[in-house]
Amino acid sequence: MSYAPIALPRHLVNQLLHYAQSSPEQEICGLIGGKHGQPTTCYPIRNTADDPERRYRLDPEQHIGVLRAMREKGEELFAIFHSHPAAPAEPSATDLELAAYPEALYLIVSLDTKGVLELRGFRIDGEKRAVEVELLLG
Repeated sequence: MSYAPIALPRHLVNQLLHYAQSSPEQEICGLIGGKHGQPTTCYPIRNTADDPERRYRLDPEQHIGVLRAMREKGEELFAIFHSHPAAPAEPSATDLELAAYPEALYLIVSLDTKGVLELRGFRIDGEKRAVEVELLLG
């Protein structure tokens, strides 16, 4: 299965990359809200994983609050993002196992590159298979 390319506004990409760089030793995470199928707002959420250097867990209280804020703004869940401080920008076995929103785009920022951050997007279906989606910077 293949998916149409997805355009990401430059300001959102810049926010994601800046957020990842601000915490290079730990995975950052959060949600992106959208309207009419277009990404609009970045919502960083605290990572409450026991091992934040290698895993992420959206803080449950913040997660619920962000979903409520999205609804109030007329947004839907567009993407879930996190970073990999020391791994490639591709879903880990844990990322696949814990993926719970097949309708959402999963964005991963890798800091495991030689000075250049890498951002890749994936759709993860109900069978826990990841398919890369081409990202276009707008």
